[in-house]
Amino acid sequence: MKATSNQVGYHRTADEPRAKIAFQIVGANGHHEVEPGSLTSSDYERNEAAKLALLAHCRMISRRMMPPFVEAMRPHQWVKNLLVMAPLAFTPQGLIFEWSAWLAVLCACGTFCLGASSIYLLNDIVDRDEDARHPKKRYRPIASGRLAIGAAKVQLAVQLAATFALAALVPTNGRLPFVVWPAAYLALNFAYSFWLKKLVVVDCMCIALGFQLRVQAGAAAIGVKASHWLLLCTFFFALFLAFCKRYEELSRQAEATGRTRATMEDYTASFLNMMIGPLAALSILTYSLYTVSPETVLTHGSDRLLYTVPFVTYGVFRYLFLVYRKSEGGDPARLLFRDIPLIVSGVAYAIAVVVLLRCWPTGS
Repeated sequence: MKATSNQVGYHRTADEPRAKIAFQIVGANGHHEVEPGSLTSSDYERNEAAKLALLAHCRMISRRMMPPFVEAMRPHQWVKNLLVMAPLAFTPQGLIFEWSAWLAVLCACGTFCLGASSIYLLNDIVDRDEDARHPKKRYRPIASGRLAIGAAKVQLAVQLAATFALAALVPTNGRLPFVVWPAAYLALNFAYSFWLKKLVVVDCMCIALGFQLRVQAGAAAIGVKASHWLLLCTFFFALFLAFCKRYEELSRQAEATGRTRATMEDYTASFLNMMIGPLAALSILTYSLYTVSPETVLTHGSDRLLYTVPFVTYGVFRYLFLVYRKSEGGDPARLLFRDIPLIVSGVAYAIAVVVLLRCWPTGS
């Protein structure tokens, strides 16, 4: 497979499936085949294609360490489902120390991990042709042919069954059984996979609604009511991340070999800029209002959560910097564990919440 300065490929010999990887580097003097180990630091500095060759090589090494069926589940994306545990973190003092509440919320989180992996697998099956033309998604197990379609369909059926089996273990703490929430999440994403993802703006709103359902499911698992302000903050912040993802995809359209997403023809940089800026402000505003709302003050006996607003503000601004100055934002889950300032701000925020709500005496 040949590669240009925007696309790099690799090949293995038919009789040696684990032979060394070689790359076709195209430059001013024509194309030549190289092995990643033969490239020097000066090669990487001079040749953008050489940099891409190294990145592709590193990706393939990491994928060899993970079976295709596990990789297709996208376990790195499970971090998004920690949002299911958010209601427990912001509940009154006593509930967070009850083991039954932790067991319920952990089962709920696991349910959404399996459900989300099922949706990822379904999307990869449906979008395999478009993914094969995408500069990044073409390396996914199904798009690259490492996971057969038949095997992927069997895996999808097993994961869906496991999702509802685990949901049945979560106790009913309200008028509706817990299984309603993962069922609603799956229904929304099935509609997204086959129809709603083709509608501009609606495609991003579906992602945001999926995050809202996570919060509501976490609250239902422990029998509490999710704060309206927290739900609004979740919606606006998830919508912010979704539009940032579209912005990153738009910037990489030149690297693709064809249409990578149905709605990308309708999105423009100026339109996305008009969406991203206000949503960043709304995310910070709604979280700030949540920290000082009468409901929050009554629950915790204090408005001390107000002091966590600077951490949230920095996190949003840092993400904007990464999107606009570093051309990142296509995969928020990976970015969360790769960018050191984001990691530090996230850890600092978590510590601040624990200290302000759990360690600081009420009424002081």
